[in-house]
Amino acid sequence: MAAAGGAILLFSGGQDSTTCLGWALERFERVETVGFDYGQRHRAELEARSPILDAIRRDFPEWSARLGDDHLIDLAALGQMSETSLTRDVEIAMTESGLPNSFVPGRNLLFLTFAAALAYRRGIGQLVIGVCETDYSGYPDCRDATIKAMQLALDLGMDARFVIHTPLMWVDKAGTWALARELGGDRFVELVRTGTHSCYAGDRETTHDWGRGCGTCPACELRRKGWQAYQGL
Repeated sequence: MAAAGGAILLFSGGQDSTTCLGWALERFERVETVGFDYGQRHRAELEARSPILDAIRRDFPEWSARLGDDHLIDLAALGQMSETSLTRDVEIAMTESGLPNSFVPGRNLLFLTFAAALAYRRGIGQLVIGVCETDYSGYPDCRDATIKAMQLALDLGMDARFVIHTPLMWVDKAGTWALARELGGDRFVELVRTGTHSCYAGDRETTHDWGRGCGTCPACELRRKGWQAYQGL
């Protein structure tokens, strides 16, 4: 039975957030989605959002009635401030800090702040985000400790009660594929496989058994390895 009340899901159009959408739709009476346009190079991810939501409404009647409004927030200032491979035309590489230059400083912190502000206005206390500390690139804003600290800061700063759910925090990519199947069966796995976008290069033309993408960027490699492991489960 779905929990009373609603939730806001941070929805990028990627594999993780789409899987979390299924998770949220199983658990809450109403789920609204929010995406962020920060001038990312891989805009194919943003363009994937609407077709995925349309497919949920069309092909998943058990979820469609719970899927609420979608919001897209302009965060162009974040891209203007960031010198990263996700916001500039540079190759992905490791930096002296030990982090890949695909790390956009403060991104998830800003995302959660704006999502919480939206939730506050709409009387919603549940936030869902697809961050993960198991299969990730070392991004500090994906860590469990960061999310817990952010939840406390939002509670105090808005004098409200928020719960930030992270369904994938301790799940690797193979487990993420398996969770999608558990939530919505092979039909949902197929939507995740063919409809979502994770490729940092924004390649939607090249098709692999695990989905679309360049096949060589870190996001594609992680997705491919997860798919292969999932196939062996």
